[in-house]
Amino acid sequence: MPALALELEVARRIARQAGDLLLQVYATDFSVTNKAGGAGPVTLADERANAFIVGELRKAFPGDGVVAEETEDASDAKRFERCWYVDPLDGTQEFVNRNGEFAVHIGLAVEGRPALGVVYRAVGDVLYSGVVGGQGFVEDPQGRRVLRVSDVADPAALRLVVSRSHRSSATDAVVTRLGITREKESGSVGVKCGLLAEARCDLYVHASDKSYRWDNCAPEAVLRSAGGILTDLAGVPYRYDGSELQNRRGLLACNAAAFDQVLPVVSQVAREAGLLP
Repeated sequence: MPALALELEVARRIARQAGDLLLQVYATDFSVTNKAGGAGPVTLADERANAFIVGELRKAFPGDGVVAEETEDASDAKRFERCWYVDPLDGTQEFVNRNGEFAVHIGLAVEGRPALGVVYRAVGDVLYSGVVGGQGFVEDPQGRRVLRVSDVADPAALRLVVSRSHRSSATDAVVTRLGITREKESGSVGVKCGLLAEARCDLYVHASDKSYRWDNCAPEAVLRSAGGILTDLAGVPYRYDGSELQNRRGLLACNAAAFDQVLPVVSQVAREAGLLP
């Protein structure tokens, strides 16, 4: 049996079931509350899916840690060699706006590094999954396909996917300096990284400190299984070991062919914006 095959199968099942829970709430006139400290909106869907995923993972893998966005105690990240990072509803603002661009994230980190990821976009029934060092796949109503990032190397030819809800002036500066002319808007870190993994986009820059490890653990594993790269804005991979949970240095996701040319520009913009020292 391939490495992590059982974990991948279980994570895929849980993600689909959690997606069904999200859609049940999505079909209702749900209410929205704001988290303390301006940390964004939260709905009944976030809470229900969070409780379900955490419960299922603990049942299936009692020896593993679990860190989830809507669970206050994140100490498992420091206590376990294997730890699951869960975002039950990545893109809550997109859920609230009812544009379908939200996803379930279930990622497994081993010894602080992403090992496996599942990203499920319930609207449209699109499931991305991959094991780092193995092959990634996307499944949708049209079938199952291998994931592989593009080989576009010219920065000016890159297709940038940008946040629909959180675009910054730093992103505009990256676009100008790289000469990018093609952009696509999308919600959810997972959905954006899925577009890169499918070679439908080539670059994603999140020039902000407002994301957390549960936002990117699963997407990073999927993207890396497709030959892509995800780092902070300085080109340094994030650790998933509990040393910090907030992505204080933003996110850069790119195909491998253009990464070395894109990184210096992105890092310079990030320094000017105060995101890097």
